[in-house]
Amino acid sequence: MKALIVEDEYLARQELAYLIQEHSAIEIAASVEDGLEAFKFLQEQVVDVVFLDINIPSIDGLLLAKNLHKAAKPPRIVFVTAYKEFAVEAFEVEAFDYILKPYNETRIISLLAKLEALEQAPPATAPHIAAPLPESAPVSRTVNLAKGDSIIVTPCDDIYYVEADEKVTLVYTARDRYVMAMSISEFVSRLPADSFFRCHRSYCVNIHKIREIAPWQNSTYIIKLYDLKAEIPVSRSNIKAFRQLMHL
Repeated sequence: MKALIVEDEYLARQELAYLIQEHSAIEIAASVEDGLEAFKFLQEQVVDVVFLDINIPSIDGLLLAKNLHKAAKPPRIVFVTAYKEFAVEAFEVEAFDYILKPYNETRIISLLAKLEALEQAPPATAPHIAAPLPESAPVSRTVNLAKGDSIIVTPCDDIYYVEADEKVTLVYTARDRYVMAMSISEFVSRLPADSFFRCHRSYCVNIHKIREIAPWQNSTYIIKLYDLKAEIPVSRSNIKAFRQLMHL
């Protein structure tokens, strides 16, 4: 696995390089100081992961990440920054992780272990990597969820349901709730269609988490889930599709 470090502070760049070399087998292909230099390097060289500061000269880290995200095979982006307020924007480019400076060595070691696990795992079972469907684009089996200062790479199977709440979307797992700064339609588009059903304009449910389907008003249904007390409505406009999906 090859990495590029993009960091304009000399000491921070040296410290990160040391931690990577000390605690992993990741090869540092280059260390550069500004976004334009990084962009030129990546036009000629392929790396697996970019450790990217946000506040850098020429092209800031977020803009560079957005450009890399459009590539056919983009590298994983790990933001390394002193600015925690950019975590949501980091989500939008599907950053692999978001590390705050000054560096916490234990946190870095954990991140490096996750990166190397992806490289070493067999393709059929590697975490965060999904086999492509025939004659179609690959379907991601993970999503990035923002939590405080961190980006949590979450298997889609861990999500029970999502709910629209004005201009944000609430994402529920068995143990936590995440607030995503996007519409429910945008978030649902990132989920695998074979596991999630948009049962209502304000709700989308993981069909594998359904425990009970109960009759409700106007000949519709209420969905009850394993592990959670939530009750999810099925709108009348989605009844037919829901019955077909669930063989009712």
